Amino acid sequence: MTARRLRASLKGWGGVGAMALALVVTAVFALLLPLSSARGDGSTGTGGQGVGQAIQARADTCTDPQNQSPSPSSDDSGKTITAIKQRGYLSVGVDQNSYRWGYRDPNNTAKSSDLEGFDIDLAHEIAGEILGDPNAVRFHAIPTNQRIPAIKSGQVDMVVRTMTITCSRLKDVAFSAPYFLTGQQVLAPKTSDIKGYDKTLAGKRICSAAGSTAYDKLSADKKAGALASSADITTTVPNQLDCLVRLQLGQVDAVVTDGALAASQAAQDPTVELKGKTFTEDYYGVAMKLGADDLVRRVNQVLVDYRKSGGWQASYTKWLSATLKADSPSATPPTAHYK
Repeated sequence: MTARRLRASLKGWGGVGAMALALVVTAVFALLLPLSSARGDGSTGTGGQGVGQAIQARADTCTDPQNQSPSPSSDDSGKTITAIKQRGYLSVGVDQNSYRWGYRDPNNTAKSSDLEGFDIDLAHEIAGEILGDPNAVRFHAIPTNQRIPAIKSGQVDMVVRTMTITCSRLKDVAFSAPYFLTGQQVLAPKTSDIKGYDKTLAGKRICSAAGSTAYDKLSADKKAGALASSADITTTVPNQLDCLVRLQLGQVDAVVTDGALAASQAAQDPTVELKGKTFTEDYYGVAMKLGADDLVRRVNQVLVDYRKSGGWQASYTKWLSATLKADSPSATPPTAHYK
C-alpha cells in the first residue's frame, strides 16, 4: 500500500487508533528508505562531507553531561559548516512517528507530505540560520536505536530527535547545549493498578525502546535492586511508539519513556495515562559528529537566538503545551551552561 493510499484510507476515521496505526506503518517505511523532506528538492542525498575526525570523549570523568558543550559562536567559516554550505542543504535525522515532536498528520490533507512538530521546527530554525533558508533541510527518518550510527557514519549532519544527553553517549557523539528538559515516566492504562515507578511495577511487563535512556535506567535499577526483580524489562522495540502499540495490544503492562513523549502518547490514546511523577532529570540536545566543533558552536548560537526571539516558546505553545501541565518543568527552555 502506498503512503497516499494509506492516508486516503484513514481519512475520516477521526480516532486515535487511526493516528497510531498511521504512525506505526510510517515507521516501517522509514526502516526501508531514507526520508527526504518535501520542503526540499525531494532527493535522498546524505550528508557527512567535511565532518571532522572523531575524538574519544572521557566518560569516566563526565559529570553534568548537559553542561559539556562548547560556547556559542556565529562563525560560519569552519570546515564542517563550509562543506554544508557548499552542498546547499542540511541533512537531519528525525522521528516521523512521535506525535507533536516529529510526525505526519494523516488527517492533514493540505500538508500530507510534510513533517511537523517541535523537533521539526527546531531543525528548520537551524537550517534557516546556517543556510539562510529554513527549507534547505533534508530529513531522514531514524529509528531510536540508529541515531548514533547515523551520525557516526555520516548519513546525517545531526540528529534532532528527542535525544537525551548522557555521559555514555558523549563517547560517540557531540551534543549541543540542551534545548528541552524532561524526565523518565511511566505510561500505563488508566485501569491499571500501577501507581508509578515503584513497587507496583512488580510482576509487570515493561516496554522501552532499544538504545534509549529509559532502558538504561530500567536495566541499571534492576541490577541494583531499585526495581522489583520480578519486573520484566525484556520487551524492547526499535521505535518508542511501538511500545504504545504493544500496550494497546495487551502485550505489555506499562511503558517507560521520557515524560514529554509519554504525555503526547496519552493525548493520542485516552485509555492510557501518566502514572506518578518523573523520576529522572533528562535534557534533550542536538547530536552531531565528534570533532565537528564549528557546527556544534553554531547550533548553540542558534539555540541562544531561538530562545531570545520567542521562537522556542511559540513552538512549545503550538505543539506541547496542551499535553503537558502548566507547572511542567518543560514549559520553559533549560538554562545553558558551557564547558
